[in-house]
Amino acid sequence: MSKYRITVEGKTYEMDVELIGANGAAVQPVAKAAPAVAAPKAAPAPVAAKPAEVGSGSVVAPMPGTILKVLKAAGDAVKAGEVVLILEAMKMENEITAPASGTIGSLSLTEGSTVAGGDLLFDVK
Repeated sequence: MSKYRITVEGKTYEMDVELIGANGAAVQPVAKAAPAVAAPKAAPAPVAAKPAEVGSGSVVAPMPGTILKVLKAAGDAVKAGEVVLILEAMKMENEITAPASGTIGSLSLTEGSTVAGGDLLFDVK
């Protein structure tokens, strides 16, 4: 009987393996298995997309997607870094934040709207 360690999706298991011949009797393996190879490291967690700035307070879509939530409206006060809307792209929710403190100047998007990369989302005055 041989003992093996196997890693599946980052979780390691130890198992005993016995080779059985056609007649049901245990067969001893001739060659030993190659040493275990380390499992690949998991990719780092995704980071929320940062808005690209066009003007001093203009925020454009960093990628094409669908607006899931609009948390602020035109005329609302915002602080720098405050989430204004949620953009879904590639099955991920991206928080789009205000680049500076001020007032939302224009925001004509509604939930369910689709945007292309580079489209103006809102501006802060």
